[in-house]
Amino acid sequence: MGPGPSNVAPSVLQAMAAPVIGHLDPAFVKMMEEIKAMLRSVFQTQNEMTFPVSGTGSAGMEFCFVNLIEPGDEVIVGVNGVFGTRMVDVAERCGAKVIKVEAPWGRIIEPQQIAGALQQSRPKLVAIVQAETSTGAWTPVEEISRRTHEAGALFLLDTVTSLGGCPVKIDEWQVDAVYSATQKCLSCPPGLAPVSLSPRALEAAKSRKRKVQSWYLDVNLLASYWGQERVYHHTAPISMNYALHEALRLVLLEGLENRWRRHEANHLALRAGLEAMGLSFGAQEGHQLWQLNAVNVPEGADEATVRKRLLNDFDIEIGAGLGPLKGKVWRVGLMGETSTLENVQRFLAALKMILGDSRAK
Repeated sequence: MGPGPSNVAPSVLQAMAAPVIGHLDPAFVKMMEEIKAMLRSVFQTQNEMTFPVSGTGSAGMEFCFVNLIEPGDEVIVGVNGVFGTRMVDVAERCGAKVIKVEAPWGRIIEPQQIAGALQQSRPKLVAIVQAETSTGAWTPVEEISRRTHEAGALFLLDTVTSLGGCPVKIDEWQVDAVYSATQKCLSCPPGLAPVSLSPRALEAAKSRKRKVQSWYLDVNLLASYWGQERVYHHTAPISMNYALHEALRLVLLEGLENRWRRHEANHLALRAGLEAMGLSFGAQEGHQLWQLNAVNVPEGADEATVRKRLLNDFDIEIGAGLGPLKGKVWRVGLMGETSTLENVQRFLAALKMILGDSRAK
């Protein structure tokens, strides 16, 4: 019940045990097409260039930046936690001139903040983290996307913790580039990073003045492998793709709307239980993630000791706070397979017992 990886369905683990075949075997090529189609459904996009990058979510982040950014480009990045900060680092390594739009950790990036930055610059790209894993804050992006496109820039979205757990609507929101990860709400082991580029973003990658700085992540090369040509590029992680194929099948079998409602219902159950104990969430009211809950550590409680007892005595793992939230919050994940009412109740009962013991001393 931490910030990831989430629990994995037995059928996904079983899929990983299937015999390994060649990455250009006709059976695997057929699976590649099915994965692409299912990812388009989960991302809610018609983008042809939708596939899993061989690497974790951070590889997906780098994929988007290295393909779309050239030295000297201006980039606006919303920073309200660890992963906005990481975006800045990656963009700077691409040679970008980065304009940071910042909010306190736990707050969202407001559209008017982006609008103000757009008035003072001519960026090629605006990048936002939809679901900030380090704080539990959920930034709405429709208005930010609209303002970005009015300024003529590309819009990049981090959906690592949101895909499969809350609404992600790439085409409706006019997102040009998006990346995610397998180990959060998709409930697949870590190792692949689903990505999608709009035709506009793909054209930007194709019309670069310089080669993409990463050979491995160059979409111009990967397109030939994941497209119809099937030109050898790298040896895809066969077993991880088996796992993703099964995980996506389960997502679509449940139905996206049903899955979102399940995550919301379990978040609300957790919220009610915490409030009954006098506890609260750390993220901005009205913008709290369903799948990643930052719980304020109550006064007098030893944050690390509580986590240790949860793990050792109750077999429940939760995450610590990061950065300025270190020691101030617990990060409780309700992602994918982990998001069940049974888990919520089990966690609340354990936490209540531990806090009760601590107050009795």
